[in-house]
Amino acid sequence: MKPMNKLLLVILSFPVIFILSCRKDSFITGKDALIHFSVDTLFFDTVFTSSGSVTEAVKIINNNNQKLRLSDIRLMGGSGSYFAINIDGSPGPEQDGLELEANDSLYLFVAVSIKPGSSNLPFIVQDSIQVSFNGNQKYIQLQAWGQNAHFLRNETIRGNTIWDNTLPYVILGGLQVDTNALLTIPRGCRIYLHSDAPFLVDGTLQVSGDKYDSTKVYFQGDRLDEPYREYPGSWPGIYFRNTSINNNLQFAVIKNAYQGVVAEGPSLNAAPKLILNQCFIDNSYDAGILGAQSSIQASNCLISNCGKNILLGYGGNYQFTQCTAASFSNTLITHTFPVLSVSNYVLQGNTTATADLTANFINCIFWGNNGSVDNEVLVSQQGSNLFSVNFSNCLWKVQTPLTGITSSNIIANNDPLFDSINVSRNYYDFHLKAGSPAINKGISTSLTQDLDGNPRPSGLPDLGCYERQD
Repeated sequence: MKPMNKLLLVILSFPVIFILSCRKDSFITGKDALIHFSVDTLFFDTVFTSSGSVTEAVKIINNNNQKLRLSDIRLMGGSGSYFAINIDGSPGPEQDGLELEANDSLYLFVAVSIKPGSSNLPFIVQDSIQVSFNGNQKYIQLQAWGQNAHFLRNETIRGNTIWDNTLPYVILGGLQVDTNALLTIPRGCRIYLHSDAPFLVDGTLQVSGDKYDSTKVYFQGDRLDEPYREYPGSWPGIYFRNTSINNNLQFAVIKNAYQGVVAEGPSLNAAPKLILNQCFIDNSYDAGILGAQSSIQASNCLISNCGKNILLGYGGNYQFTQCTAASFSNTLITHTFPVLSVSNYVLQGNTTATADLTANFINCIFWGNNGSVDNEVLVSQQGSNLFSVNFSNCLWKVQTPLTGITSSNIIANNDPLFDSINVSRNYYDFHLKAGSPAINKGISTSLTQDLDGNPRPSGLPDLGCYERQD
């Protein structure tokens, strides 16, 4: 290129660069200016009164190739709103004269605190945030469900106590049922526990749920916002300690704990330390059911997608009838441990302590998939203590034959054909499909209902916690 042509190119290019630079540094003032919100509505799920909530965020984006002046960002409910805002690090409820660079953004943080009211039912509170610019107004809608509750912080139950089901219970810091105390929880009660709140039972716990979703008794974490509402390990769990006796849980749902239920030490009378009837234990980070030289009787129970669904160690006395223990690797918990582990010993430092073990499993399903486990049942023995482990009419996934047990009528490595398993959607339905090898393969027991409260036949029941209803 000739020198004159190069000079001409530079001269012609300079105004274009200069104009573009000026446009980017100048403000767009027309009403056709555009802004974009990352969400149009912020929704807070159930927030218990006086306990506050997590903070949510929305991004305000300047889509224009010029700077934009936001004349006003305002929480419409003002300082009296249930909501509070923070605008790019500065607290609200209102700020004006904010500038946004071309194609830049700022964050708007929103929290909500529901004040106690008179209603026993969930209620909705609403507000909005107005963003004004160039004579335009755009709005971000705010909605939150609020609910009154009984708040118990570091509470100890003494004597005989009966809770009511008119309001949920929110446990902060932990709850203890004292030795010789009896806590009765009626049908329809909901218990939400904070991450620092174990449910400790040194006395007796009686849970009297019923078969309908509205009448079951629920134990779960108090974070009900997404994605935390489905996180395992959201609260510690229910612990039946050495002095605890005569515990009975009927139609209880125990979700998202670190350890669902733990029974420590042998029964102090002729009854089992813990009876679980028609209970649903799901998504525990460690163990769903943990027994340590204890006594547990479980029937029509579903223990699903836990780190270790059923872990029975250091001996004890256990009976599981018509139960399903099943796990599938998902985004929350990787399935790397058997769904059932039974042993008569525990390691204590450099020594091994052993104890007598009696365990019976009747009409049960032990299954897992999408993980690294070939043998979903593990039974191990040390020492010369009494060791009696029996499986009758069970379906399991076990590639290596078990030793040291007695068994009869076992269906091995035959998919039980659960109704619906969708790991990507975190959806699991453990009812049996038509054609399942578990149908009509059980032996007669005294159980007349399944986990749904539906009838079981007097003859040959299905295996697992659900009886197929044709």
